[in-house]
Amino acid sequence: MSKKRAGKRGLTSRGEDFSAWYNEVVQQAELADYSPVRGSMVIRPWGYGIWENMQRALDDMFKASGHQNAYFPLLIPMSFIEREKEHIEGFKPELAVVTHAGGKDLEEPYVVRPTSETIIYSMYAKWVQSYRDLPLLLNQWANVMRWELRTRLFLRTAEFLWQEGHTAHATEAEAEEEARLILGIYRRFMEDWMAMPPLTGLKSPSETFAGADRSYACEALMQDGKALQAGTSHMLGQNFSRQFGLTFQSEEGREEYAWNTSWGVSTRLVGGLVMTHGDDVGVVVPPKLAPTQVIVVPIARTDEQAAAVMQKADAIVERLRDGGVRAAADGRRHLSPGAKFFEWERKGVPLRVEIGPRDVERGQVVLVRRVAPEGEKRKEFLAEDRALKEVPARLKALQAQLLDAARDRRENMTHRGEVSSIDELGEILDAGAGFVYSGWSGDAAVEDRVKEATKATIRVIPGEEFRSDAAPSRCAGGGRAAMEAVWARAY
Repeated sequence: MSKKRAGKRGLTSRGEDFSAWYNEVVQQAELADYSPVRGSMVIRPWGYGIWENMQRALDDMFKASGHQNAYFPLLIPMSFIEREKEHIEGFKPELAVVTHAGGKDLEEPYVVRPTSETIIYSMYAKWVQSYRDLPLLLNQWANVMRWELRTRLFLRTAEFLWQEGHTAHATEAEAEEEARLILGIYRRFMEDWMAMPPLTGLKSPSETFAGADRSYACEALMQDGKALQAGTSHMLGQNFSRQFGLTFQSEEGREEYAWNTSWGVSTRLVGGLVMTHGDDVGVVVPPKLAPTQVIVVPIARTDEQAAAVMQKADAIVERLRDGGVRAAADGRRHLSPGAKFFEWERKGVPLRVEIGPRDVERGQVVLVRRVAPEGEKRKEFLAEDRALKEVPARLKALQAQLLDAARDRRENMTHRGEVSSIDELGEILDAGAGFVYSGWSGDAAVEDRVKEATKATIRVIPGEEFRSDAAPSRCAGGGRAAMEAVWARAY
């Protein structure tokens, strides 16, 4: 397949090289760029605007479910990290350590925050004395550093932005309920806001977060058939409470250790959005998350025409904003209309309104959808009042269209049924399947053999709503199945 180019600004087509397309579109759509700091990125205003809208939506959902925001230090004493053996082993290769500050060597090194369980639960231990102090439901929006060797913009960087929730509970049942509650919030956000429908379920023991009893995950399928772990929620048990003395006096007067959860999503979601909806033209941003939902482009040849058309464009923007639509006018005179169209399509703005002198005279506008259902026109000439009245419904329809397309793609790239061998599993993946359901014995050695042979891993042991009607009876590695598992090659 040849590369689809639009001059020097063209993108490699997804079908030719999905990885190259992704790297190009992230930069050309001005979502992010490489920085002088190894493995770290600069998030540009358009990309950060998408992240801000994600933050607002999730923050509202967290607060509606009883959580509050707080902030904890960036630097964590090394001794804190070392207290939890499984935790340190899981993160040790990725730690960035500060050993020198203030002109001298530090008595104790500090770790630049890879995650905050240790320092947060040390503080919880100070604040919790009684069952009346529980549950403690806090979240923080922060940056994190993990010294990744191989990095990709948004998907895996040494420094990234995220939210991390940390909770303490009086009983195991309450903590388990919390971990599942957050998993549901993540899934709802990904479906309703990102139009990216994930599978949810339990991680296998080998894929469980270091220091947790159980990990739950949202796994989304990208257009190239690879899975993206989009969010995780961990039932930590009492592991961190025991290490940091997080105890409370129960209602019966006994001293007990609290039960903890932790959970998070990151700027990786922006990358997931790009790979779920983007096309060979550029990014496609779901309307709910678009920093600008409607861009108004005035078209004029002369300065006199420009003044009149710009006045109308500003009036249209004002009307749209009064109706709750995030709209802006592109009045740059040094760019041609075509260059503006190209830029805003590359960035994925859901709707474009074009207006020229004749449109002003006729009381009409040109309404252009970034993507349209098959068989429908993207570009329409409509009376101004009708067009502006229909904008909210058009945005809502586009949001639904993107979700339906992503869900259909996921189902079309999912294989269900008996898988008799690891070789067959590999053949199914090679033939284009993204998610492959199979039986699994629960033996970690089977996971290792599959990963070595096919580069696939168990993404989730599916939750009830995602299980097959007839569960497979045989393990892909041979023998009897104890459960159903979903395999995929992943980012």
